Amino acid sequence: MGIRSLTQAKQKLQRTLSPRISKAISWRSTDVPKGHFPVYVGKTNKRFVIPISYLSHPMFQELLHWSEEEFGFDHLMGGLTIPCTEDYFVSLTSMLIFSTSS
Repeated sequence: MGIRSLTQAKQKLQRTLSPRISKAISWRSTDVPKGHFPVYVGKTNKRFVIPISYLSHPMFQELLHWSEEEFGFDHLMGGLTIPCTEDYFVSLTSMLIFSTSS
């Protein structure tokens, strides 16, 4: 995965954050460790905090693409909302842990 793909993924993430919503949720930024970001998953919008390094993985980029198709870049929830089940997301991120540590 090249720098260009990582840059594109970061740009998608930045466009997903609505300025008016990001101000409203900025008080929560203290619970997000440096090098991580929050995402909201599933019907209940469960919040997960995941490493930024996931942005460069092709499987996670596919989730970003789904999110863009489903919600666009100005979603009312703010942050990044992933349109999949919590179980699928947990399975995927479990695989990413091993593939990014290799």
